[in-house]
Formats: sequence, structure tokens, C-alpha cells
Amino acid sequence: MKKKLTALFSLFLTVFVFTSSVAANAATFNIDFSTYSAAIELVNLDTNTVVYQKNADMRREPASTTKIMTFIVASEHIKDLEGTKITVTKSVVDKLLGTGSSLSGIKEGDVLTALQLLNCMLVPSGNDAALVLADYIGGGNVDAFVDMMNAKAKELGCTGTHFANPHGLHDDNHYTTAHDLYLMTKYAMSLPHFTEITSQTIYTYKPVGGPRAGKPLTLSTTNYLINKNLLGGKYYYQYARGIKTGHTDESGYCLVSSATAEGYSYLCVALGAPDVDSKGKPISTRGEMIDTAALYRWAFRNLELKQIVKTQDSLGEIKVNYAWNKDKVLLVAEKNYSAMLPINVSASSVVITKHIPESINAPIKKGQVIGTATLSYANQQLTTINLVASESVERSEVLHTTDTIKQILTSTWFLVIAGIIVLLLIIYIILALIYNRKKKKLRRVKKYRRM
Repeated sequence: MKKKLTALFSLFLTVFVFTSSVAANAATFNIDFSTYSAAIELVNLDTNTVVYQKNADMRREPASTTKIMTFIVASEHIKDLEGTKITVTKSVVDKLLGTGSSLSGIKEGDVLTALQLLNCMLVPSGNDAALVLADYIGGGNVDAFVDMMNAKAKELGCTGTHFANPHGLHDDNHYTTAHDLYLMTKYAMSLPHFTEITSQTIYTYKPVGGPRAGKPLTLSTTNYLINKNLLGGKYYYQYARGIKTGHTDESGYCLVSSATAEGYSYLCVALGAPDVDSKGKPISTRGEMIDTAALYRWAFRNLELKQIVKTQDSLGEIKVNYAWNKDKVLLVAEKNYSAMLPINVSASSVVITKHIPESINAPIKKGQVIGTATLSYANQQLTTINLVASESVERSEVLHTTDTIKQILTSTWFLVIAGIIVLLLIIYIILALIYNRKKKKLRRVKKYRRM
């Protein structure tokens, strides 16, 4: 009985530890300036810590930032990006007529490699290139490709996303969130070619077939943040790298980018900066560019990585059962843990909340996961770490056997069985007495008759 209960408890603890240890880091800090964008998420990529959020789970139209997911699906479904040749068909090009789309300028009959099309899609934000890729991978069915996009978004843990097309033109059923877009972008950055493509300001290529085969064609980025030659460098930020712009009347201005400086890297998603004023007149100010650069400057100047826990730090203790001359064992952090915190904040400001069982049975192995500890700052959870045994503890078989016997003798089922045995014994004795009395009486009767 006890063994079963112990096994169930161990299973529960294992599940608890696993789910806790993968908890996402999050600590939204205060900024000292206002922002234009409707939804923002700023993440430190070195620790995967969210350091600033504004309506990060609000559904927003992503416009051309959609093409980040289009890149993911395309690059994962075409094994040889450089060797796969795709012909631009009239039916695909005609789908964008009258939409006012941003185009890369590919023409009917052009033959491009899949890698060239990815560049045409991401650098100048070519909706035409996105459609060509979707049509090719979907086997002539763009909707089939969109289904792949939605399946991949779900796989990546996106809970507020649904795609209706591969390019980002307005559709009421086409939306995402700043946090989901961060998840997609972070994954895309792990794939070959993505960072290289999205960091370019100029892309020159030659179609590999068709009427323009071999003719050099040059495309420019739509990202003012990384090109100091656009608008006289008005929005240029020297530490920025890529990634993707977006804009429709419904979405407002959008930007996903990254930046590296001072030994740190960040990713910023800014969605829904206004493109018209309260009177409906166009706004020339690019709020998403301003917000992004300001957030990067703020992060680099005000946040730093601080070590919170070391592997040898004692974070608690637990009572040990069945160990000879060993009542307790110390628990330490499984790994070192550091967090992004304001420069003027001490690591001691982080609150450590421990989740440890009352006791554990020996044997225990050094490094065995026993419990967890939640680290928080300013009432916001940073992460949950595993607490492990600092040493091994052998089990005393004498103590274990003695306790097992004690448990058996005091267990409910043993007492019930013992009670039944005692009851049966009493019944047996009573019946035996009755039988003996009857037997004696019978003898007396027989003796009397003989007389």
C-alpha cells in the first residue's frame, strides 16, 4: 500500500517538476516614454526573457509580417532551396491585380530558385513571391499552404493566431498577437538563410530561366531601421538587424526586428502604429520604427544580466525517511540561473518561493530532482527551477523493514483481517463449547437409559 502511494506521489512530483521547469520567463519592466504601437513585445534573446509588453496577447492584423511564417513553411517543405526552380505563372500573378500589393517585380515566365523567391518575398516584401511559393508548395492550392501555416503556428505554441493567406493582405480571419509573432520569429531565426536574408538592405539576383534569364535585378528593403540611406537615415538604428515590416490600412504600421549591442541581443515586435490621424489624414511618422529604436536604447542602457542562483547554493532541505543517522538532506539549484534585471536592482531582490514535499524516502541519489523553486521579481514570475539533492543517501534496510512491519501491523486492511480472524476464532470457541455441552448431555442421557 505504502509503496503504491509512494509511486503515485513520485509520478505527481515528476509531472509537476517537468511542467514547472519549462515555464516561460517573463518580467515586464516600466519604461519612461510613451509608445505609438498598439501592441509590443520586447524579448531578451540571451535568456528568452520578456522584458517589456504592451497588449502582447491582443489580436492584431500582422500585414506583411505574415511572411515570417510563409518563410518557415516554405523552407521546411523545400529541401533544396538553391536547386529548386519555380516558374512564375500568369494565374498566380493575376491574383494580386488591383490589390495595391507591395511587389517584388517578378514577371510571368520568370524562373527563380526557391531561395531567390524567399529573398524577393522578405527584402522588398513581395506579395507576388509569397503567392508563387504558396502555390508551388500547395500543389496549385494556396489554401493548402495556408493550412500548413496554421498547423505550424499551433505547433510553435501560438494561441492567438490564424492565417487566411501567405502575404498578409487584409482578411477578417487573418490575425496574430505580438507574443505569437515573437514565437514564430524566434523559430525562423534558427532556420538557415532567414537572418541572412532579412538583414539585407539590397538584394541583387538573376532569374535562372524565362525571358529575363541572366538579367541582374536589384531590390531594396522596406525596413528604414536598418537602411541609413532611406529618408536620410531618419529612423536608422545602427544595432538593428532585419527583420520584417508590414502595413495595411487595417493593420497600421508593423515591424519585427532584432538588435545586438553591449553583449546582449533583443527581439522586438511592434504592431499597429497609426498610419492616419483622428481625421483620417495619412501620418508620415513611422511610430513602429520610433518605438522599436527607443525600446532597444532603453534595454541596452537600463537592463543587465545578473546571476540569481548558483548550482551550489543551498535553497532548502527535506526530511529523509529510512536513512541511518541522516534526518535531512540539503537541496541545491540544478543549474545556474541568471535574469535580466534593471541595473540598479540587486539580485537579492528576486523572491525565491520553494515547493518541497514534507519528506522523501531513501535511497536518494545526488542530483535527483526533489522539488522546485519559483523565482519572481516585482510580483512577476521569472522562471521555475529544479531543486536537487546535494548528496546521495543510502537506505537502511533495518529501518525500512521495521517501518514496513509497523505499517503492515497498523494498516487498515491488516486490522480488518485480524479482526475477522479473532471473530472467527470466537465463533469457533462458542460453537466448540456448545458442541461439547451437547455431547456431555447426550452421554448423560445414554448412561441414564442403561440404568
